[in-house]
Amino acid sequence: MTITRGTKRSSPRATECGCLAHARRKFFDLHANNKSQIAEQALGYFGQLYDVERDLQDLDADARRQMRQSRAKPVADALHAWMAAHRLKVPDGSATAKALDYSLTRWQALTRYLDDGTLPPDNNHVENQIRPIAVGRSNWLFAGSLRAGQRAAAVMSLIQSAKLSGHDPYVYLNDVFTRLPTQAASRIDELLPHCWRPLPAS
Repeated sequence: MTITRGTKRSSPRATECGCLAHARRKFFDLHANNKSQIAEQALGYFGQLYDVERDLQDLDADARRQMRQSRAKPVADALHAWMAAHRLKVPDGSATAKALDYSLTRWQALTRYLDDGTLPPDNNHVENQIRPIAVGRSNWLFAGSLRAGQRAAAVMSLIQSAKLSGHDPYVYLNDVFTRLPTQAASRIDELLPHCWRPLPAS
């Protein structure tokens, strides 16, 4: 997951934001397969971090950041120290080492959400949105050509973006395709899902 920051006068830069759910999954699988006590302890820390998130989901960004700093950051710091200590005790190449290394090598990205109330702790929401596309990805192998696949991806992105913006995809696309031939190129962004407004009824 990345966020892009910048201004019109400066080049935007991508900043990596790690997915806490992916880090947790490494330990979940380790515990499911081996009943690892280390994995069980790690899951306890992750559980505390998600407990905080459940308590602040209805807060605004500033209040969310403050609560993350006061409640989640101490847990995250303790988790990092715990991981670093246990990493010294396990052999390289082991399943436990791989689970620990996944988080330790991505720690800055994984905890970036603690300093920004607008960021989610994981990528679950986005992954849920694209799951219908991912489930059918074998079908996209038969789009016909690279260009056809790119066009299909663009259309599916428009449809999903329209849903996220609260629009009926059929109404949105029908209006866009009607207006597109006469829409000035300088105003084409008005037809993007997050900017689109239906024309008033005549």
